[in-house]
Amino acid sequence: MSPVSQVLDQPDLSASTVGLKAPVAEAQRIHSLDVLRGFALLGILLLNIIEFGLIEASYSNPAVDLADGSALDVGVWATVELFAEGAMRCVFSMLFGAGVVLFATGARAKSGWLHYKRTFWLAMIGLFDVFVLLWIGDILVTYALAGAILYWFRNLRVRWLLAIAASLLVVISSFYGVVRLGLGTLQGAAVEVAEAADPDRVAAGTREMAAQWQDFAGDFSPSAEEQAKEIAARSGNYASAFKANAANVPGMLGFVMPVFLIWDALLMMIIGMALFKMGVLHGHRSDAFYKKLMLFGFSIGLAVNGFEVWNGLRTDFDIFSVFAQMQPTYHFGRLGMGLGYIGLVVLFAKSSGFVRLRSGLASVGRMALTNYLMHSLFALLIFSGAGLGLVGVLSRAQLYPIVIAIWIVQLFFSEWWLLRFQFGPVEWVWRMLTYGKRPAFRRSAG
Repeated sequence: MSPVSQVLDQPDLSASTVGLKAPVAEAQRIHSLDVLRGFALLGILLLNIIEFGLIEASYSNPAVDLADGSALDVGVWATVELFAEGAMRCVFSMLFGAGVVLFATGARAKSGWLHYKRTFWLAMIGLFDVFVLLWIGDILVTYALAGAILYWFRNLRVRWLLAIAASLLVVISSFYGVVRLGLGTLQGAAVEVAEAADPDRVAAGTREMAAQWQDFAGDFSPSAEEQAKEIAARSGNYASAFKANAANVPGMLGFVMPVFLIWDALLMMIIGMALFKMGVLHGHRSDAFYKKLMLFGFSIGLAVNGFEVWNGLRTDFDIFSVFAQMQPTYHFGRLGMGLGYIGLVVLFAKSSGFVRLRSGLASVGRMALTNYLMHSLFALLIFSGAGLGLVGVLSRAQLYPIVIAIWIVQLFFSEWWLLRFQFGPVEWVWRMLTYGKRPAFRRSAG
């Protein structure tokens, strides 16, 4: 039997780990899932900190802050881009897919009502993150909507899940290629209009395309004046920051999410479902398997990401070289890195060393929703006008000591909290809203 057949013929393990009509008991938790979730949750901050602390356009177009950046700032960009960009969200999405299998099969699958009630409240928590904590890059609403679609995939066999994921990967990557070609056409039209002796004599269709390029460039390559205006609004006070954030919400929820984010998340969630059913995420496979997965994933991920980073540096951060949604290779790189990290972290979770770190990561993972919202709260207090107003003050490299400090706080806080309470505070509220009853919260004195 070929190695591929051995993988595809693995038994569906989901049935043995689900079937409850109540929240999963502590003793039934899967340690490797918690460690993976904690690792991915902390890793996501490596990317989100950019949009928290810099001009929003810097997230997609590093030329905004790196055109005059130091060698250290450029090196930090290259390192994060090579090892983390897209990969942490990839792992987090896979784990969400595994969570749907855990939650929406067995006894709880007799009616989809409980699943949809759960995703509805997740969307409400996400909207709280968007409108109250002012995090325009919130992923919870996207996950809730993708989870509504994902429910119908929960009982598919591994072969079908992987086939659907492979098809989605090809379609999404091809779409990114089309986006690149389309924006290139608009840019060409803008150049034609700019170089024309009399722009009014240029064909109306060309002038319309040029205007569309200018709109795009204005959003992702803002002028110094526009940057200063954004910083003033976001750092002024809570009201001005709220207004600036609210102006961007329609574009995010009405365009970016349905066109890009939902399909990005759905692709990785379906792969996560397959990996869960194969026993990969449980840590049930051999150490040799995880080492091979790590080698395979990192080889692909580092090769693809390395090419993209080199291309970005070679072109001085030309937007066509650094904008993720213009790179047909983007999902191959992040998927490779995601699989590599799964192999690495599951091996780490199965090991006997670094007990305190493993315990801390598992605690962060068990409180992933609380910790995710804490990222937004920290950002609100540090960068927005509701707190210190440091948005646009620190360079890219100077943001990462803040990331490390938040990691340390969350590792210690999560362990401290779970010694006293059975759930994170937001997890407890989410469970109460989902099941319609209050689960036990405090631990007994013993």
